[in-house]
Amino acid sequence: MPDYGGLTRRQAVSLAGGAATLLAAGPVAGKGAGEARRPNIVFIMADDLGFADLSCYGTTYRTPHIDSLARDGIRLTQAYANSCVCTATRAGLLTGRYQNRFRVGQEEPLGFNQPEIGMDPGVPTMPRYLQQLGYRTVLVGKWHLGDPPRFGPLKSGYDRFFGIHGGGKDYFQTPKDAGVSGSLYDGEKPVGEHRYLTDELGDRAVSEITAAARDKVPLFLSLHFTAPHWPWEGPEDLAVAQNLKNIFHYDGGSIATFQKMLTSLDENVAKVLAALKRLGLEKDTLVVFTSDNGGERFSNTWPLSGMKTELLEGGIRVPVLVRWPRHIRKGSVSEQVAISMDWMPTFLAAAGAPSGFEAPGDGINILPALRGAAPVPRQLFWMFKANNQAAVREGDWKYLALGGHEYLFDLATDQRERANRASAEPERFNRLKALHAQWKAQMLPYPADSASHSIIGTLPDRY
Repeated sequence: MPDYGGLTRRQAVSLAGGAATLLAAGPVAGKGAGEARRPNIVFIMADDLGFADLSCYGTTYRTPHIDSLARDGIRLTQAYANSCVCTATRAGLLTGRYQNRFRVGQEEPLGFNQPEIGMDPGVPTMPRYLQQLGYRTVLVGKWHLGDPPRFGPLKSGYDRFFGIHGGGKDYFQTPKDAGVSGSLYDGEKPVGEHRYLTDELGDRAVSEITAAARDKVPLFLSLHFTAPHWPWEGPEDLAVAQNLKNIFHYDGGSIATFQKMLTSLDENVAKVLAALKRLGLEKDTLVVFTSDNGGERFSNTWPLSGMKTELLEGGIRVPVLVRWPRHIRKGSVSEQVAISMDWMPTFLAAAGAPSGFEAPGDGINILPALRGAAPVPRQLFWMFKANNQAAVREGDWKYLALGGHEYLFDLATDQRERANRASAEPERFNRLKALHAQWKAQMLPYPADSASHSIIGTLPDRY
């Protein structure tokens, strides 16, 4: 039976049809017809970038162009990914819902079964709603939500696609790039030979921005870089790629190589920002930069603990920078608790969706916080099959289950999650644990035969 994330097929079709009326909604509320405009939206997501891997978050790594978004916009300090791995977060981002409502969202991450499991084309998605608002929707970069012919970005609301279907590939075209998942695609056609992948994605993003400006259509661009995900290769490391025997690259990499990858990422973000300025789109474009989950081997997550594949803060808290010059004050900082699935309602609000229209979602519109409003209290939930992990954040408090142990942390005073308050606060501990059980009961159960879970392995017990 098709998976609509808790909706019936009738409800899903009704919602999709209702979204089609958005084009007739008229000007954005609060503006005259002469000045109404829908902003371009450029959503940039890095892959496996840690909370502190950007220099504006205090690291020793250098990312001056990405940092400019913090200088000219807002930096969020309490933002999260929907999961501690990529496929699950991307399912939450695409749908605006907890990924655990969907079969593909239970893949942590999606492994070698991509032809059989993926994002059902019938599920309402963020790009599909934005299409109905008149946007050209483009995905440049990583998809990782199932392979064609059954699945793919062109089946889930994107008009155009240039990128990879799988979870990762070599940064250069090599013989290891075999099959649909491991190849760079332009639409439905494999590209074949290509330059350093980060450059290819950055240049294609600039082309798409330029084309939309020429055609005078509002653009929703999802730019999902693979950097700084393994394999550990900088722009000059073709020889490394040619000699690489295992794309997971367990025996390679270094701090210096990681910086080279970050520098390339930073320079390609600079290309995008320069294109917006050159085309006169800078002031009317909402730009977001973030990551799909916490950092990996060479990342910096200080002062947080944990990393990718863990529900400790270092595995799920991510950098978020947002620039929208006409609406966001320069140099702002917000402690609003936010999560990947918030971007769908936020972008729909920014695009002027009628007030009576509500897409199905678990996220909230954080546009008021981006514009300077006081943070709104949140309850957020996570679960992750490896090591039986569970987490709840409510206000400053966090319940965490990991590897057979349970914890209660006050994140206001203990971001590093070292002082377990479970015994000192038993009532709070038991209430948050019960809340998680109630939430989990509304989600899909983990499939017993999910092959992709086995590639995670056994995580270290940090306590």
